[in-house]
Amino acid sequence: MKAKGPSLPVATESEEQQALFEWASMQAGKYPELRLLYHIPNGGRRGKAEAGRFKAGGVKSGVPDLCLPVARGNYHGLYIELKRIKGGRVEPSQEAWIVALKEQGYYATVCRGWVAASRVLIWYLRQ
Repeated sequence: MKAKGPSLPVATESEEQQALFEWASMQAGKYPELRLLYHIPNGGRRGKAEAGRFKAGGVKSGVPDLCLPVARGNYHGLYIELKRIKGGRVEPSQEAWIVALKEQGYYATVCRGWVAASRVLIWYLRQ
């Protein structure tokens, strides 16, 4: 029988993303293309007025969190929807964006945690 002890806190999505960008910065000497990795600030909580301005300015629900605008293999670029390791669900709008991006020749995927995302980035860049 397993003893139940205190559980460790699970990193938030924001913390996972910060860890990924810290890792990418350290790996940029070996993989200079990682300097092009960027976050698409579509998520987050906003008031109605601000949400309206963002929507009018082109923000779209479901767009993946990260983009690496580097062509590799048969792909035009890479998109990653980053989720925390435990919790956080993929919304239908996010699934739809991933499918649409794949149809346009991008590699698009969901990663749970920064380590999984770093593995996808290395795999992608080594093509």
